[in-house]
This record gives sequence, C-alpha cells and structure tokens, in this order.
Amino acid sequence: MLYEDDYEFEEQPAHIRDRAIPGSGGGRGRRPFRGGGRPRSNGPSGKAQPVPEDAKLAHALLTEMLAKMGVGASDISYIPRQEGEYFEINGPDLAMLIGRHGNTLEAINLVFNNIINAGNRGNRRYFTIDAEGYRARRAERLKEIALDAVEEVVRSGKPSKLEPMLPSERKIVHMTISEDVRIRTESEGVEPERCVVVFPV
Repeated sequence: MLYEDDYEFEEQPAHIRDRAIPGSGGGRGRRPFRGGGRPRSNGPSGKAQPVPEDAKLAHALLTEMLAKMGVGASDISYIPRQEGEYFEINGPDLAMLIGRHGNTLEAINLVFNNIINAGNRGNRRYFTIDAEGYRARRAERLKEIALDAVEEVVRSGKPSKLEPMLPSERKIVHMTISEDVRIRTESEGVEPERCVVVFPV
C-alpha cells in the first residue's frame, strides 16, 4: 500500500507527470523491471538548458526566495532529468540550504512548490530544488538502495526495512521499483522515522 505523502500521483495528473521534458528524450516512462539484471541508471548527470518560458516565473520566485534568505551570490540553472525538472543552485557557502540530511532543502522545496501551485488544481507544476547536486546524487544512491533491497527480498523471501527517509526520498524508492512484479512496497512508522519496507509478493 502506498501512502499519500510517499506517492503523490493523485496530486500530479498523468498529463502533467508524464509530459515530455525538453532535453530528456521524451517523457518519464520506464521499462518494466522484472528481473534478469538491473535496469541501467542514467546517473545524476544532466546539462543545464535555457529556462523554458513557462518556468521563468518559478525561476524568478526561487531567485527572490534565496535573496530574502540572505543567500549570497549564486547561480540557478534549469536542468531537465528523467525524474523531473531541477533548479540547480551553485555558489559559495550553500551548506545552510542543504541542512542536516537535506532537511532544509526539503522544506524549501515544499514551500516553493506550494507557492507555485497555490490555487491551481488542474495544471500543477513540480520542480526539484537542488544545491551543488546534493539531491541528484542522493536520488541515484536511493535507486541503488531500492534495487539492492529487491534482490535481497527476492533471494531471502523476507521483508526488508530500509533506513528512515524524507517523504521525497521514499517516493523515489517507491517509483524505482514500482513495476517489479516480484515485490510490493509500503511505508511504515511516524516521521521522522518513517521508512519504506519491501515485501516479497
């Protein structure tokens, strides 16, 4: 069973979630993974592109938010990746934006997307705010953890409980292995100790 805070597809309609993203080679479709080796990861790489016209207001909002937070000189790049659209912040002394285990960055991202989508029910837009590639690297690591868990569960026939994660991180885990018919995932526990458990089918 997937929980609302982990797998927010009901808040992100299919025509928005699966839309083509410039430079990503199409939409966000994934080949089903049913064993026979791991799907190959595309890695956290992604090239900065000019900010699309329909993302310029979001870019301006993030610029204003950073200025009001007292963040010094920084550069905000638009990077489309397979898992979504990123605003990558680069500059000196960005540790304050990331926070312990990425908690500050997670909070900024939540506030940012809530502002962007305020009063908008039919055409929501979601961005991932990153700093120095922290979230992109973390996403790749989470995908590896999810795939390792699948192998362990299939081999042992026993559930595997993963480490506590942020809601956005649990969502990555769920999405990474959602099409593997050999397992199912649930989220258990209470924040901040809420975690994903992988069960054999």
